[in-house]
Amino acid sequence: MRHILPPLAVAAAALLTGCMKDVRNDSLVTTLNAYSGAVRWDGLQSGLQYVDPEVLKAHPPTDFDLARYQQVRVSDYDDGSGPVALNDHEVKQTVRISFINNHTQAERSIIVHQLWRYDEKAKHWWLESGPPDLDPN
Repeated sequence: MRHILPPLAVAAAALLTGCMKDVRNDSLVTTLNAYSGAVRWDGLQSGLQYVDPEVLKAHPPTDFDLARYQQVRVSDYDDGSGPVALNDHEVKQTVRISFINNHTQAERSIIVHQLWRYDEKAKHWWLESGPPDLDPN
């Protein structure tokens, strides 16, 4: 019996770790889908709720940024091949966001390099790279 317990403990720990990763991965998929839906259908400003609160505190969007978000409507959100894991708690994703200016009806696209981080304590994925910059030039 002495030799059976350690392998069982190792197997149980591996199984729990695998389950934790599954929960984290499911949470990532849910968060990325919710974020893209919010941005696509409710506007860029609605995506701010997914940005890490510490990032928002350090770099709050200006009144000008918020006004720009109101001035455009997202026409396409293309996450390409999806997220790429950097480690167990971070993923990166490159997204093409197309938007139409409500005043001019001109359409533009920007490429956004997103960094998402999993907060173990909150059990939540946060957008670390901040909200998209509509004029990255």
